Amino acid sequence: MPMLFRLFPALLLAALASPVFGAPATRPNVLFIAVDDLRPEFGAYGATHVKSPNLDRIAKAGVTFTRAYCQQAVCSPTRSSLMTGTRPDTTKVWDLVTHFRAALPDVVTLGQHFKNHGYFVQGMGKIYHGSLDDAPTWSVPWSSPKAIKYGLEVNQKLDQRQFETAADGQAATKARGKGKKNASADTKVADGPPASGLNVRGPAFEAADVPDSTFLDGKVADLAVSTLQELSRKKEPFFLAVGFAKPHLPFVAPKKYWDLYDPAKIELAPNKFRPRGAPDYAILPGGELRNYHGIPVDSIPDDLARQLKHGYYASISYMDAQLGRVLDELDRLGLRENTIIVLWGDHGWKLGEHDAWCKHSNSENDTHAPLLISAPGMKAVGAKSGALVEFVDIYPTLAELAGLPLPGHLEGSSMKPLLDQPNRPWKTAAFSQYPRAKAQTKSANGLMGYSMRTDRYRFTLWVDRTDATKIDAIELYDHQRDPLENTNLAVDPAHARLVQQMTAQWQKGWRGARPPSS
Repeated sequence: MPMLFRLFPALLLAALASPVFGAPATRPNVLFIAVDDLRPEFGAYGATHVKSPNLDRIAKAGVTFTRAYCQQAVCSPTRSSLMTGTRPDTTKVWDLVTHFRAALPDVVTLGQHFKNHGYFVQGMGKIYHGSLDDAPTWSVPWSSPKAIKYGLEVNQKLDQRQFETAADGQAATKARGKGKKNASADTKVADGPPASGLNVRGPAFEAADVPDSTFLDGKVADLAVSTLQELSRKKEPFFLAVGFAKPHLPFVAPKKYWDLYDPAKIELAPNKFRPRGAPDYAILPGGELRNYHGIPVDSIPDDLARQLKHGYYASISYMDAQLGRVLDELDRLGLRENTIIVLWGDHGWKLGEHDAWCKHSNSENDTHAPLLISAPGMKAVGAKSGALVEFVDIYPTLAELAGLPLPGHLEGSSMKPLLDQPNRPWKTAAFSQYPRAKAQTKSANGLMGYSMRTDRYRFTLWVDRTDATKIDAIELYDHQRDPLENTNLAVDPAHARLVQQMTAQWQKGWRGARPPSS
């Protein structure tokens, strides 16, 4: 028998045992794009007043998920949840200071899973929150370029105040990382007094006539473009994670992006009041915004609200232009046809709805987030899916699209079937949560709000952090009749039976809401 045939069984067994079994050249690449504080208000979601040609470009080549929900509407918890494929009560990350590996030391993250199966995995920009990076996720160390926050010197000086010592001898902030180990997780999540002090940062918006590369997103795009060129020469498939910072505060973008919008045509939120019948702590004013120079503690006047929205839209368009440069390079290198693209905004955002700003709640404004997926061979190109999906579903979806096995720890469901049949029966509910500090409630232990979004309703139970049987308040909103969530039906005895029905469904949890298997 020829030597080659005698060796073949051994070679086959070795290949089957290897995590990279399969033809690497045919395995799809992944371009994984995170956008900070992007709410689903741009062209792909029907908001034609927002100039977003490159976001819309991904949508036209893929599926736009019109009802995607994050698991907690603040940066680190939602990113930890997405990257581990588990929910906040599993990661134990409900704040901005806890790393998920404290509770899950051996968890295999999304990037790590791809790395373990033969992918070259690289990350840049904001993927995890702040300094809470995770080295096992990457093939090479994560990196992020350094950039100035403001284009104008006067604003740079205003922003510097947060790093200086206040007149009373106390530091104005610990923003450079000092003291983070001793920071209170309870206060870091709460939308209460600004963490770095009232108005000590620079202005909340700026329109300076400067090049795109002045700011972080321009530099991240530069790095992504050069990295794609390097990756195109590698033999193994790649997983490239690119994190854009805008439209996160401050709303700083080069002037040309501000010029895309007529401020006279910017509409204000129609519901500048808190939900009727909801507990006071359900939605708070937006302490994050009050960190910035010139922002009043009380309600935002209409002229300032228009300026803030103008800056938010300009920041989207600036980020969108940087995204376009990355997509252009993917096309130029001939990589597009064999690359999965997923783009997600880490949570929603309020722009004056309920007389509030920023995120930090269980409301539809904050938990509803954008999600776009384009994959080679998908059938529903350019479609929209109204299926209820969650960010914990992204991990299993990408793994299945790449032909990788699904780890047993995952708490989401692959959305791959929706890329061919976007309107097929799917989950009966999506789940989110948000804590409230004891200082903001009457509870001695603080509260956790567990929220369930069904096809028609949003239902939220606020329970004691140490004893979930103690219910402090209930919220119920009918999205068919009240899509802005202005009236809490749970306080009306006429809806008692509906509250009971929703409670029963909520008690089944995410496991009881999973999509049909076929």
